[in-house]
Amino acid sequence: MTDPAPLTPALLRDWPLPARDGTKDSRGGVLVVGGARRTPGAAALAGLTALRIGAGRLTLAVAESVAAPLAVATPEAGVLALTEDEDGSPTGETPPHLAAELERADAVVVGPGLDEPEGTAALVRSVLGALEGRDAAVLLDAFALGVLPGLRDEVTLPARTVLTPNLAEAARLLDVDEADPDDAAARVAGRWGAVVSCAGTIAHPDGRTWASATGYAGLGTSGSGDVLAGAIAGLLAGGAPAEQAASWGTAVHGAAGDRLAARVGPLGYLARELADEVPAVLVELQA
Repeated sequence: MTDPAPLTPALLRDWPLPARDGTKDSRGGVLVVGGARRTPGAAALAGLTALRIGAGRLTLAVAESVAAPLAVATPEAGVLALTEDEDGSPTGETPPHLAAELERADAVVVGPGLDEPEGTAALVRSVLGALEGRDAAVLLDAFALGVLPGLRDEVTLPARTVLTPNLAEAARLLDVDEADPDDAAARVAGRWGAVVSCAGTIAHPDGRTWASATGYAGLGTSGSGDVLAGAIAGLLAGGAPAEQAASWGTAVHGAAGDRLAARVGPLGYLARELADEVPAVLVELQA
């Protein structure tokens, strides 16, 4: 395996993102499916970051008991209610309004804030089934990655799929006790036939790899992975190929951490602050 190409500003400038002009619909719509009662903020962080990086339209599908409060807290998003069990975890039922939103979404994120395996597996099946034959992109994150190995013989990943595992999730996807950060992304990409962003490395199933040149330990904070998922999804919605969206999204996420580390300190900044840095970082990397 060759060494990953470093995601320097020069490399990124030579790999320009698709132009994003016009209406909110032409800039791409993102649907985030997640948000159990205990963790609705994960879906909100992913969705708001998708808007911060340029997506034009956002819909959040979350547990019904938190849908109304989240709609008030996130006026930029349309919010759909998912049937939940007594603990507030989505059961996996696909209500008509979710099916309709899947029809028009340009990128769908599944996983942020989900917390129950059977319901999550049902949602992954439903989403991937609804996207079959369409050009929409999908990003699987968090709990959706935890249930994916059990669905291997049941689902087909779309051509533009990105997986964003941490090292523990990568180990599960590889069926090993511990994943090596040096080759986890490449091994998961090869095994699952999808683009992978893991521990700052991006891998394509064809063997190409890239590595983030940014990022402090402060990125290891609650909600940071949701921000990364949203950044990549927002670029997927704008038409970027999976490997470009994952590379740019990972670079922007890391550079946002660098900016906060310089201003706030290497530790202690919040995931919501990462999202707020995204527009300025994107302009700098494109300049």
